[in-house]
Amino acid sequence: ILVTPLDVIKTRLQAQSNPFSKGKCFVYSNGLMDHICVCENGDSKAWYKKPGHFKGTLDAFLKIIQKEGIKSLWSGLPPTLIMALPTTVIYFTCYDQLSEALKSRLGKDDEHIPLLAGSLSRFGSVTAVSPLELIRTRMQLRKFSYKQLFTSVSSEVAADGWLSLWRGWSSTVLRDVPFSAMYWYNYERLKKMMCKEVGVREPTFLIAFTSGATSGSIAAIVTQPFDVVKTHQQTELWETETLKIPQRDCTSTWAVMRKIVAKNGITGLFAGITPRLFKVAPACAIMISTYEYGKSFFSYLHEKVNQHP
Repeated sequence: ILVTPLDVIKTRLQAQSNPFSKGKCFVYSNGLMDHICVCENGDSKAWYKKPGHFKGTLDAFLKIIQKEGIKSLWSGLPPTLIMALPTTVIYFTCYDQLSEALKSRLGKDDEHIPLLAGSLSRFGSVTAVSPLELIRTRMQLRKFSYKQLFTSVSSEVAADGWLSLWRGWSSTVLRDVPFSAMYWYNYERLKKMMCKEVGVREPTFLIAFTSGATSGSIAAIVTQPFDVVKTHQQTELWETETLKIPQRDCTSTWAVMRKIVAKNGITGLFAGITPRLFKVAPACAIMISTYEYGKSFFSYLHEKVNQHP
């Protein structure tokens, strides 16, 4: 909810400098998840198509509020929340349960616990939500009724089997699993270090926020090449469907990576790192600090209820 306005402004600024032609698509990402947005016609009034004459971020922020109202800054939020809720519930529940299980086996202070728990929990959440992601992207691509969507998905399953619902899963796993492994490893280490420095047993909101932002930034930089590859794969797939162009040959993760390096050099694999950091760092910080605060609040509430039944 808090970082969506930043992304709406970023997308508007991109659209005015590089207008999207009919049938073209782009990836809209808010730091938690991605959306494919397809431009259907030139006079579309969709939030990503509106023409703008913005001088910069602050100018765009003020002009959007003046001309379109403050609600425009939260365009595209409903599909984000629909997908983010199950993903986050699965992810954090699995992480906590796996951490506890591994602590009893490997010992409480084993440094590999956040690494293993983070990787496995992200792998589980990505795998569970992948078919929903595919279905949601289909709904964004064309205005399907639920009946048409069911017919489309069931005919695809009949032709290519159930595994067709997990298309794009490999590039998502390659990006998100290392991200989570690094994120939780660095987060737990920074949290312990800062708690020791301040002299507290449980992390404060500020400690969790700072640790989350720092570890999220490190993980984002390291996994950026896989994010770039995923963006290429998604846009190629959906432009193929909308423009009816035969799909290009090299669609595997490593083939796309080689193609990007050949065309733009190594720096091509780190395209868009600055806006990604601007989104990922606050998104990770807000999510983990709110989560930690929620955990300590409900633990306190649980103890209080048990003391005074």
